Amino acid sequence: MILLLTLLPSASMPANMSLWSLLSFDSFAHAFLFTVLVFLMIVGLKKQYTYMRLRHTAIRLSFVVCVLFGLAIELLQSYFAAGRQGDFIDALADTIGCLLGIVLFKWIYEW
Repeated sequence: MILLLTLLPSASMPANMSLWSLLSFDSFAHAFLFTVLVFLMIVGLKKQYTYMRLRHTAIRLSFVVCVLFGLAIELLQSYFAAGRQGDFIDALADTIGCLLGIVLFKWIYEW
């Protein structure tokens, strides 16, 4: 779902209303989606009991996988998606979303 949403042509998204591109709708959408993705991935890895090592490295593994997924999306946008181009700000928003997902997990489950 995230991959499909991020590869949509940019004409199908709301116009950028902010002068500062980090505060655009697109950046917030990226951060929100990656917050949810990391949070759900950590919860899923923590609740499985088949592979204990995954359970113990759930936060780090989720962060690395999701950041790499975000970078892969930006590369796909640059080279394969018509009407889209990869953007460093989107990759940064993805990473910020990943960090927020970790904070959300810790806030709900560990603090």
